[in-house]
Amino acid sequence: MAFEGEYWFMSSKPQSTSTADSATAGFVPEYSADAHNGSAELASCGLSTAEVERAVAAGKVNTQNNKSSRTLWSIMRAHLFTVFNLVLGLCGLVVILYQRWADLLFLFAVVANVIIGFVQEYKAKLELDRISLLDRAPVSVVRDGKLSEVPMETLVEGDVVVLKRGDQVPADAVVLTSESMELDESLLTGENDPIAKRPGDMVLSASSVLAGTGRVLLQAVGAQSRASKISDEARQFSRIQSELRDALDRVVRWITFGLAVIIPIVLWGQVRAAGGLEVVNRDGLWENVAIAVVSSVASMIPQGLALMTTLAFAAAAVALGRKHNILVQEQPAVEVLARVDTVCFDKTGTLTEGGVIFDSVRPLSTPAQTEAPEGDQWRASLPKGWDEALAWFGADENANPTAKALTGGFADAPAEKTSGVVPFSSALRFSAVEFASSGAWLLGAPEALLDQGTIERERAAELASLGLRTMVLAHASAVVRNDDGNPVQRIPTDHTPVLFVIFRENVRADAPEIVDYFNRQGVTLKVFSGDNPYTVQAAAKTAGMDISAGAIDASTLPEDGPELAEAAEKYNIFGRVSPEQKKNMVISLKEKGHVVAMTGDGINDALALKHANLGIAMGNAAPATKAVSRLVLLDGKFSSLPAALEQGRQVIANIEMVANLFLTKTGFAILLGVTFGLMGLIFPFLPRQYSTADFLIVGASSFALALLPNSRRYVPGFLHRVLNYTVPNSIIVVAMLLTVNLAALLVFPGTDMRQVQTASFITLVIMGLWNLAAVARPFNKARILLFGALLAVFFAALLVPVLVRYHQFEAPSALLLWLSVGAGVLGAVLIEVNAHRSRRWQKRHYPDLEVAPLRFFPQK
Repeated sequence: MAFEGEYWFMSSKPQSTSTADSATAGFVPEYSADAHNGSAELASCGLSTAEVERAVAAGKVNTQNNKSSRTLWSIMRAHLFTVFNLVLGLCGLVVILYQRWADLLFLFAVVANVIIGFVQEYKAKLELDRISLLDRAPVSVVRDGKLSEVPMETLVEGDVVVLKRGDQVPADAVVLTSESMELDESLLTGENDPIAKRPGDMVLSASSVLAGTGRVLLQAVGAQSRASKISDEARQFSRIQSELRDALDRVVRWITFGLAVIIPIVLWGQVRAAGGLEVVNRDGLWENVAIAVVSSVASMIPQGLALMTTLAFAAAAVALGRKHNILVQEQPAVEVLARVDTVCFDKTGTLTEGGVIFDSVRPLSTPAQTEAPEGDQWRASLPKGWDEALAWFGADENANPTAKALTGGFADAPAEKTSGVVPFSSALRFSAVEFASSGAWLLGAPEALLDQGTIERERAAELASLGLRTMVLAHASAVVRNDDGNPVQRIPTDHTPVLFVIFRENVRADAPEIVDYFNRQGVTLKVFSGDNPYTVQAAAKTAGMDISAGAIDASTLPEDGPELAEAAEKYNIFGRVSPEQKKNMVISLKEKGHVVAMTGDGINDALALKHANLGIAMGNAAPATKAVSRLVLLDGKFSSLPAALEQGRQVIANIEMVANLFLTKTGFAILLGVTFGLMGLIFPFLPRQYSTADFLIVGASSFALALLPNSRRYVPGFLHRVLNYTVPNSIIVVAMLLTVNLAALLVFPGTDMRQVQTASFITLVIMGLWNLAAVARPFNKARILLFGALLAVFFAALLVPVLVRYHQFEAPSALLLWLSVGAGVLGAVLIEVNAHRSRRWQKRHYPDLEVAPLRFFPQK
């Protein structure tokens, strides 16, 4: 029995009986009546052991790429290979070569930044991998004429797989036999309607069986399946766009490019300050020069800001995981959500629970736009036993998902035994039951039980246009039987339609609240669904979305191009959307300047999630979809997103606050290095002194500030605002430090360099603490305690002998001490003036920004 090439019972002509994705057209072989006997034989025998071994040897095995998360290498690469790490790593290498271990403190931020970010994202990877392993179930396969269960990864091309309700199709296949088998192909197509499958139809991997049973022949296994091809394309690595990280990288790049000029200036200045090149070579002073250059360069890199950003991201990720079951795969995802202005999502799992619920029964004659009559008066005219019949259809073990929803309205199945049952037929679209007391009852589609052109058929179409799923209950004297007296799948000629049975989408209880929240936050919501546009619109209306523009049938739109892009911008509700259209609409929205989040669970969503600014997967999503997402809602609750948005806002607002501290430090470090280099002055700090000053004026306080609650709405322009505040501050700090150092050189000649460094340290810390006070206002008890602790550390560094020796401080003369304090106080006054100027500038240029007043204490 050959498994290569065409199968012996099929011809090669394409056919399109399936509603699966059109990308498989031409791959589906035509099923002919002449092949029926051959296919039945194959369905019962399957492959032999020898044929399976040949398939394995040929590599035609259903090997699964079930990666549900990022690779270890991609996580490590994202945290290790940054410009920031390269520059500071080279600085650290110089210090290590000279064995100046006490001056390596600046590398702490680099190491901590890498470790914290890596550990948090690696833990997220392990959690997703653990979940993925729980989803794998054995597959029933026919081999050597016997039924057995094998792991999905051991299936081969040509295997015959037995499918029943609840099973997932393991690879692309063609149907051999079908007993009313219906599939859910929504993971691939986005369409939630059950798809009836007949012999010869194509079925795609990742589809699941909703009803019936069948046997299928595997044709495209492993990487050749449609789902695998989509997954592999989606898994290509792309870095999430984070404004905070991008702004930090931009600053580091500017500094790095500037270092090509700055380092020679600093090096030349330090050589001059040491007495010139001849003296440096003669006295072996290159170590002092190199350490001074490293101190200058390291102080220019905002390593603390990178660490605080990583810590804030990690804290937000932990909080979201513990409190809201949200798994953060890539740290900046939390920040990106706060910037999102457009959220695109599928209907199922976000607006609706999935499936349908029973809504009501209504007379055939009532117009769709009219409320069904209340009370039991109209029901009294119905044939006796109609309600018991509906209860039976809901309780039937073989009922399709729609009929099962009847249990919500008719809980008690009749005690009377049936005298005849006709199982649901996907071809005839009805099922039937017969009772001795009340006759036969038929439940089916309006197209099956209502005559064309009747008013009742028009009413059914009107109900469908409102997004309601409609079935018809009909009555007959008895089911149709064959000569042996067994019920057959034929509609009785005397059947009479009795009433409409109405079902509706099960809209999530929290959907209106979530829609209202995003509306108030100015976030546009767009529904991209594979379902009927009317059904999507009805669910959106129930959830409170604006449906004034109507729903668009995306099947009437091109797959790409200006027309699709215009529709994506103009409309918010789309039905019959293909996976390619989802992806292209997301891309077009991004090109128009929107920050787009995309939620999804199916493989059909994977490419759209990948191309969105932020991909969000549901907890039950396909492994490939989880792998390309940045956030995973483990419990599948769309209502968790507001909490994530609030966490993102806290991160952005607080990092902007602490960036005012860090970039002030970076700015004055650059100006200090260049100014002192050009003037031939010795750099006024040792690396260890500068590290302590950095801790006092930025490090310790920024950690506390970065984790404070802050719900300020995001407004673009983070780096612009920060630079407007920090550049003047940097100039002020350098001017005051230059004053102290020039005074020591010109007014107090012969002053020991250690005394100058101590005076510079005092001036810098006074200005830095006032800058912190300007940024952290208004004060509360916690912030007052923080300031008290910082002042205590400041005085301890200057007075405690062991700390004085470590920092190599030496008490300056009284006049130099008062000069350093005075310069620090004057600098603090100028920083306060600049803070007020910057607040006024922000209000003028960013009217939507919530600008905090510069009060020392909150208003009562």
